[in-house]
Parts: sequence; C-alpha cells; structure tokens
Amino acid sequence: MRFVPPFSKPLEKILNLNDFEVLARAHLPKALYGYVKGGADGGVTLRHNLEALERIKMIPRVLRDVSTGSQEVTLFGKRYASPFMIAPMGASAIVGYDADNAMARAAKAARIPFILSANAITSIEEIGKTYPGCWFAGYQKPDEPNIERMTKRVADAGFSAYFLTADVAVGSNRENNARNGYTMPFRPTARLALDMLSHPSWLYRTAWRTLRQRGIPAIRNIDPAASPSIFSREINSVTGYPGFNWKHAEMIRRHWKSAFIIKGILSPEDARLAREIGADGIVVSNHGGRQLDCAVSPIETLKRVHEHSGDMTVLVDSGFRRGTDVIKGLALGAASTLIGRPFLYAAALGGEPYVRHAIGLLQREIHTNLSLMGAVNCDTLREEACVHCWPSPTQCI
Repeated sequence: MRFVPPFSKPLEKILNLNDFEVLARAHLPKALYGYVKGGADGGVTLRHNLEALERIKMIPRVLRDVSTGSQEVTLFGKRYASPFMIAPMGASAIVGYDADNAMARAAKAARIPFILSANAITSIEEIGKTYPGCWFAGYQKPDEPNIERMTKRVADAGFSAYFLTADVAVGSNRENNARNGYTMPFRPTARLALDMLSHPSWLYRTAWRTLRQRGIPAIRNIDPAASPSIFSREINSVTGYPGFNWKHAEMIRRHWKSAFIIKGILSPEDARLAREIGADGIVVSNHGGRQLDCAVSPIETLKRVHEHSGDMTVLVDSGFRRGTDVIKGLALGAASTLIGRPFLYAAALGGEPYVRHAIGLLQREIHTNLSLMGAVNCDTLREEACVHCWPSPTQCI
C-alpha cells in the first residue's frame, strides 16, 4: 500500500496544540478520532472545562526584571523543565503507531514527566526502559494480593510514581463511541472497515505497521500478569471497580514505597482524606470530561482543594491547552498540569518529532506568559495568586 501523507502543512506551520487536533481529525478514522476527542453523555463537562478556563482573567505586573526567568518545577523530589506533563491515555498505540514510546521518548528528551496508562497497549516493562523513572496510572482490583503484585510489577519496571485513577468506579456512558462505531473489545464491522479504508494514511502508518511488527494489540497493564487482546471479552472490565474504596487506596500506600498520587479529586473533603492516608499528591481532575457529565471543572475547585491539601503536591488537568491555561492553574495552587489529547494527536500524525514540537510550542507559550505576568518563575506566580486572578480566586468554587 502506498504511503499517503496525512496532510500537506509543514510542521513549522503548526503554531499551537489545537492545530494538531484539526489535522488529526482528517488523518484518523472517525471511530478513533471520536474516541480521543469525546466525553461522557452529551459532552457538557467536556465543553465546560474549556469555558471555565476562558472565564478566568489575569492581572499582570509590569516593570519587573524577568530576564532570568525559569519555568522549572520540582515534583516529588525531582526537577523538571516545565510545569506540565503528558497525561495517561489508554489505547494510544492504536491511535498512533508506537505512540506510548513516542510520547515517552519526547517527554524524556524535554525533561517533563510522562505517565503511562494501565489501559496502554505498550507494556510497563517496555516503557520503563524507554523512560526510566517515569510514572504509572492505573486502576486496582479491591483485594490486597492483587495490589501487592501490581505495585511490585510497576516498581520492578523502574517507575518512580504511582497514580491511582480514582474517578472511574464504573465505566461512563460514551454515546459518541457508539455513534462512531468504536467499541472495546473491538468488534469488526462493515462500517468500521469502511471507516478505516477511507483513511489510508492511518491504515498504513498505524494499523498495518502495528499488526506486522507487534501482532494483535493487547491491554498490557491492567493486571499483574494477564494481557487480554483488544478483541477479548475480558476487556469489558477495563475500568475501575465499584467496591474499591479508601481502605484499598491505603493498601496501595502501604505496598508502594515511592510517590503515591490519587487522580480524580474534585472535593476538598476528598483531598483531606487523601492526605490522611499518606498520599504524596493529588490530581484535581474530572477525567477530561469523560466520566460524570455534570462535574465541576477542576479550575473552579482547585483553590479550595489546594487549601485542604496540606503538604501534598497538587496537580491539575482537564481542558488545558495553552500556556495561559497552565499559568492559571499555577496561580490557583497547582504545582503542574497534566495534558493529554494534543500530545496523542501529535504522536498519531508524526511520532516523536511531532510530540517534541508540541512540547516546544507549549514551553514557548509558558515562557512568554510568565514574562508578561511579571513572574520570574512558577513559584512567584503561585505566591502572588491573590492579585493575579480575576474574578478573585476566593470567588472560585
């Protein structure tokens, strides 16, 4: 099959993270684009995340020396180049060929964190070699032997942080997946075949290369040993577990000796509970609008959650796309930001070089925005948040 470029626009013409989505929409089959893009139910929370960030305005300071500005941050004892990271995303290697490795390599080169998803096609052990010391995010069965085996597997692979994805007690209602023909487990249909055939660039660059070089994809990291294929009925249960609770989270804390972070916190009370069981950090998140479709946006509740976080590291995600979004999160108390979809679009379009370009675009925006805010570094911005946010942070939820 002849290679068909996904687009003709040169890489240097891609000017911000949103540009990757526009190009990916044409490159990816409708089913896969809808899977990445979509949210739960009618997409209300998905849209609200963007709108909530847009409503927040900043008050800059002027005539300050920002010539020595830095956007470096320290997270869990390690210094990173920028206050953002690549978020965990399931099935990435179906969307783009070897996408997990491409994103991990680009993140390592840029000195930003990369978080591997339990729902990834690429194994923990492989990514642990690509980016030693990177981070893992997963669900756990609510029994201690499974927790002990899984945390050992992640530790043995060299990962330095464990994120418990806490906001997926049950799978959400993904109407957009049903409308677009995306299912897990994968179910070949004439409609899906036509969708894939009408996107020959993806079919050759991702589907064909994956099958030829790696065989039938499997979900590698949801269990200490099992790796069900994407066609297996076993992956109907690729989600959290309704019986999993704070008691089980505390079990992970006991067995996992490195940084332990709970992802999916929106309530100040849950932040307090996370602190009490000994979590090192939390992610203020509504899962990018992919779970509860009436959830508050993380940027709206971030300040109050931060006030209850004690000495935990507070991270935030859901809807962040521009450097201005990142500095809003910093001003309201976050130490760093998780960003997912744009980096996956970049990986699908052009692998590691495109992800590196995406990282560079966001780094330049953050540098510019910090300077224009009169902040010499991220700590300065956070310390002066009381005068930087309009409406006042006290008006946030």
